[in-house]
Amino acid sequence: MANHLKPAQIMLIVAMAFAPAHIGYAAPLEQATEPSKAPEQAAESQPAEPPQPPQPPPPQPQAKPDPFAFADFTWLSGNPRTKESPLDTKAFTGEFRADTNFTYSFNKPIDDTISGSSEIFRSGEFQLTQLGIGGDFHYDNVRGRLMTQFGMYAQTTPRNDASPGRGQWPLDTAYRYISEAYGGYHWDKLYGVNLDAGIFMSYIGLWSYYQFDNWTYQPSYVSSNTPWFFNGLRIQIFPSDKLKIEPWLINGWQSYGKFNHAPGIGGQVLWRPNGSVSVVLNNYWGTDTLGLPDRKRIHTDDSIQVKYYQNPLAFLDMAAFSVTFDAGCEYGGGVTCSGGNAQTPSQYFLGFMAYNRVWFANNLMAVTIGGGYIDNPGRYLVLLPAINGATAISGTPYFTENPGDQFKAWDASFTFDYMPSQWGTIRAEFNRRFSNVPYFAGAGGITPPGGNQGAAGSIVPGFTPDLVKSESRFTLGLLVRI
Repeated sequence: MANHLKPAQIMLIVAMAFAPAHIGYAAPLEQATEPSKAPEQAAESQPAEPPQPPQPPPPQPQAKPDPFAFADFTWLSGNPRTKESPLDTKAFTGEFRADTNFTYSFNKPIDDTISGSSEIFRSGEFQLTQLGIGGDFHYDNVRGRLMTQFGMYAQTTPRNDASPGRGQWPLDTAYRYISEAYGGYHWDKLYGVNLDAGIFMSYIGLWSYYQFDNWTYQPSYVSSNTPWFFNGLRIQIFPSDKLKIEPWLINGWQSYGKFNHAPGIGGQVLWRPNGSVSVVLNNYWGTDTLGLPDRKRIHTDDSIQVKYYQNPLAFLDMAAFSVTFDAGCEYGGGVTCSGGNAQTPSQYFLGFMAYNRVWFANNLMAVTIGGGYIDNPGRYLVLLPAINGATAISGTPYFTENPGDQFKAWDASFTFDYMPSQWGTIRAEFNRRFSNVPYFAGAGGITPPGGNQGAAGSIVPGFTPDLVKSESRFTLGLLVRI
């Protein structure tokens, strides 16, 4: 039986059938959602976040200070007193040195020759001791140094090296015009590590090879008789900015070549705990007697320098002292370090030097007083007098250097410096020197009449050199370093 629709239901069906398509069925009122809020209203309804502080940049690694740059060490003997270079560039720092002196020996040697010194060689004459042109190369961790030596040093320094007497090739000629020449590399490890190979300064004896750097012109024997240069390899290690450790592997004791088969080994420790103290320790071992490979040499050279007064506002503005002590010996090959006898003599070296220096008028002037002493039986470090042109290779019968030959010497000096510029010094110095055996050139000189004759150092019939036990000299020097 069919259902019958009511009239109201029929009207609703018809209305929905003919309604427009976009009209939809409305949800019940209780299911309708709340209209969305405007963005600005939503933002206002949220709590504001506090502004964030700016982030600091990441910390940069702190550069380590350069070694020994924490204080001014230009007061030291052995250090140049220049504080800047007018010849400095990114890759090269140039250097010019000139050393001219006039020395007068009160012994008045007829041949104008002065013996027993590695700094002064002629009396009563103006002489160019050394002229050097060169400098330091430095680029991309590669380093190097060249310094020439023209003048007296080009002849007098090589003549004190006996090593060219072994083997062929004249090494003394090859190197005579060079005082320093090396190349090297720098590593940024610790506070710096340097490796250098070539000819470099030794600084055994504390005083520098260059008079401009020193407190005196003529140093005492422990400096004058010990090496000025080494030929070989060195490593400079700086564990801190106050300490340097420097091992050496070298040809020998101030030698262009080796004297025998073994090389020389040694090293230096330099410590400067503050701006007023410098301590340097040098030690060496080698075989340094030509033709005697069984004879060994050991040597220690230790120095301290102390600046004990400084007042830039006073007329006397600075004062410092220096003390150096040396000890060593040779053993084997017929000699012994101690307890020797007539058959096997003792052969050793003992010595010291001490100086006190005061500066005046804002470092315009300075006075240095000091001296020293050595005892060297066997004379293996005594500078050979150039009698009839004698060299370390030739020797001379007029002044023997045999085991057991005694030698003691002492000296004193007074030095006045006038320093109108950091690059120039005018120096006046008086020296008084003594020895226990005739050693210094006397009035008769040490050159045969008419000049040197025959082989270097040989006997000349009818000639006897005039050697005396004491000498007084006056030196006036003009020293330049730019």
